[in-house]
Amino acid sequence: MSNRGTHTATIRDVAAEANVSISTVSLVLNGKGNVSEETRARVLQVATQLGYVPRQAARNLAARRSGNVGFVLRDDHFTRSEPFYTRIFLGTEFEARHQNLYVLLTTIPRHYHPGEHTPRFLRERNVDGILVAGKVDPAFLEEARGTGVPIVLIDFEWDDLPAFVINNQAGAREAVEHLIERGHRRIALLGADLDHPSLRDRLDGYRLALSAAGLPVDEHLLITDDADPTYSTGYRLAGRLLTLDPPPTAVFCVNDALALGVLDQARQRGIPVPERLAVLGFDDVERAAEAAPPLTTVRVFKEHLGELAMRHLHTLIEAPPEETSRFERGRHVVRVNTELVVRGST
Repeated sequence: MSNRGTHTATIRDVAAEANVSISTVSLVLNGKGNVSEETRARVLQVATQLGYVPRQAARNLAARRSGNVGFVLRDDHFTRSEPFYTRIFLGTEFEARHQNLYVLLTTIPRHYHPGEHTPRFLRERNVDGILVAGKVDPAFLEEARGTGVPIVLIDFEWDDLPAFVINNQAGAREAVEHLIERGHRRIALLGADLDHPSLRDRLDGYRLALSAAGLPVDEHLLITDDADPTYSTGYRLAGRLLTLDPPPTAVFCVNDALALGVLDQARQRGIPVPERLAVLGFDDVERAAEAAPPLTTVRVFKEHLGELAMRHLHTLIEAPPEETSRFERGRHVVRVNTELVVRGST
């Protein structure tokens, strides 16, 4: 082993000393590639003896960075059967790999108490930025913002934090216009948790579509609840929907979970879909295509949403402090377009 004195070791030095290529050293240090255990052990030994620090790690050390990013969502969002936020998380993970970042996933309760529920990485200041997916208690956002690390929201809007959301209003409007084009005039809306900005925007899109077609918004056709927009909520609200007199010929549900509940309630009551009731959802979860009949819905590009949010968070982490000031109100939200997917339920 040569003595390099005060010379700062480079990846080229490690490769030469271990008698391997630079690409092999890179694969070993990044834990990738088909490298034999013998070669892997030799490269790691040489890197340690030379005191080699990979460039990214050196930058992180100089900037006092951890190389970690926190991903936070509510525990009841994470445990639901429909993997909406799981898909978003996968998107952030794919992008994080490109940026040499590690994603630390954690969940918080619906009712958050700072200190009692503070995520470990936040207590230990072990992240360079935070992604928050879905609706969370503002108490957490206040606490997280107090640490000074960049925060990016996904599928939720709060104060002036940067947010990446679905173009919910446009997607809902296109969905209801599809029902109108199919000849429906008595179109109900089935919704829950409409305090959530995304779901409220879908209600607005429903109203806009009716208004543009010269159709009145009949408040009796708005079947809503404060509960979470789950399958069981949809099944329960469908009981109210299907007893309306005169009945609607179509229903737009603010998410697929609600729509799947409507389909099952209609089937139990012997109401054929779409012959007597057209049903349309939003999100295009995996179960939508497998429903009976297959659910017409609005596709949300979930992985892409996660990728965009992670890319922006990385930009905030790398930007000088003077460039990471808050967005101006009204200019801090990026809306990602959707796609109508027509299936058998309409």
